[in-house]
Amino acid sequence: MLSRLFGLSSSSGSDKVQVVDPSQIRQWWEAGSIVLVDVREPDEHAAEAIAGAINLPLSSFDPARMPKPGEGRRLVLHCRSGVRCGTATEKLLAAGWDGEIHRMKGGILGWKACGGPTVSGR
Repeated sequence: MLSRLFGLSSSSGSDKVQVVDPSQIRQWWEAGSIVLVDVREPDEHAAEAIAGAINLPLSSFDPARMPKPGEGRRLVLHCRSGVRCGTATEKLLAAGWDGEIHRMKGGILGWKACGGPTVSGR
């Protein structure tokens, strides 16, 4: 149950999903090699976000709106603590997403814990 809750189930497509440490994602972010999607709600995103993150809230999540990363870029999903992005990942896989999905371990809380910068007041 816990592995399913955190999106680590052995369901089909799980080989396409990687839970990645925020310090690694920060390196990719600094290199401009990610498409970063925040699945938190609009008020959470407006209060504090990672610069450049696209807000696609889980409450109205539509896999058809997910941007495809270009050549040499990775799709990274994040939320507050790492749970909601697991649900978004399952929805993407169920809709037939054919690329890799990287989930930020610990969400924006993990990002900030490793010194990742945020912006606020948007």
